[in-house]
Amino acid sequence: MHRFAFSADAFGDRFSLADLPLPRAPRGYAVQMLDTDTLLDRASGNFLPVRASELDGLFATFDDAYAAACRWVEAHCRAPHEHHLAIVPASFDDLLQRHVLIYGVLCGQP
Repeated sequence: MHRFAFSADAFGDRFSLADLPLPRAPRGYAVQMLDTDTLLDRASGNFLPVRASELDGLFATFDDAYAAACRWVEAHCRAPHEHHLAIVPASFDDLLQRHVLIYGVLCGQP
């Protein structure tokens, strides 16, 4: 396994869920693969679609999400800048039983 040095903003700027003015209440932090509707599953370490019933994609803290993103990059990328990941606020819809990307699918390019 690689050992990379990651900057504090390697997966986006650090944020507190309580400080964000969001249209939907967040339930946690998630690691999103940019340009997709997939989140990093806490149990398997794989990216799964938000509609996957087995997805466990919410982290309690930014630091937990950051650490999981670092582990994924170290296991799957040759260089730390090759990833296409972002830490995002996310929710879970109890009625539909699926994760919700509050910001939608984020693009890797503006």
